[in-house]
Order: sequence, then C-alpha cells, then structure tokens
Amino acid sequence: MIQTPIHRVLSAIRKHEVKSLLMGGQACIFYGAAEFSRDTDLAILADSDNLGRLTEALRDLEAEAIAVPPFEKKYLDRGHSIHFSCRRADVKRMRLDVMSKMRGVAAFPSLWDRRPTASIPGMGDLDLMALPDLVAAKKTQRDKGLADGAASGRSELFRVPG
Repeated sequence: MIQTPIHRVLSAIRKHEVKSLLMGGQACIFYGAAEFSRDTDLAILADSDNLGRLTEALRDLEAEAIAVPPFEKKYLDRGHSIHFSCRRADVKRMRLDVMSKMRGVAAFPSLWDRRPTASIPGMGDLDLMALPDLVAAKKTQRDKGLADGAASGRSELFRVPG
C-alpha cells in the first residue's frame, strides 16, 4: 500500500502510542461519507503522559503549532483546538488539529470506551471516534449522510470493544 501523507501522520501518532481518536473528515470517510479533508483531526486524552507522547510524535513530524492558542494543556482543557503544521519532507504542510474537549460530546474516557477500530493495511489498527460522537462533534447538516454511509455496509471494517 502506498502511504499518503495522512497515513504517515497517523503512523507517527501510533508509533508514539498517543491515545487518540481519528475524527473529522478523515473519520467520515471510514463511515462512507464522501468527505475530503487535507488535515487530520484527533481527539486526544489530555493527561501529562499522553501529552508527552504527543509532543514526541510532533517532534518526529517536525510539526509546529500555528495560529492561536499555543500548545498548552490549559487550552485543551478549555475546549480549544490546537493546530499544527508538519514540516518533515514527506508530510510537509499537512495540518494536524488536536482537541480534548468538545461542546455537546462526552468526555474522552467515554469516547475511548465506545470507539470502533479499523484495520488499515500497512499501518495496523486505527482508533476512530464512534459515529454518534462524530456526528455530535461535527454539528453539521451532514448528520443523515454520515448515518446512511455507516449503514451502507462499510461498518464491517470496525471492531468495537466489548
């Protein structure tokens, strides 16, 4: 399988064992939506150990925080999204957006408990935000389209922890 820049970003996150869930446009694709996104959105556990692992992954990707707020736990705890731009040659200009709290969405431990996992050839298992949580997080008019995509048969790609 040819690794795209998005695969490489996700591989770095996995390599450093960052506890995270893929969300946003890339997650919508797994549920059958015709969403196209050039960035990678992750919900993360914002504890000190996990943020340390995320920092190592960001270093590996040569990623720098862009815009505001800066990459600090207090902003994640307030519900802000932190935006990064990757500088490493094979992922140059890829955006990575991380957040830990979202209005109208359960806390990360609950999201983690109900996550589905997709097996990606050449990469391994990838943890996704569950469809109802993804719909709540996106808060768009595409809710029905996401639900229809999941019902279309693509959901057999996932394993939900029992």
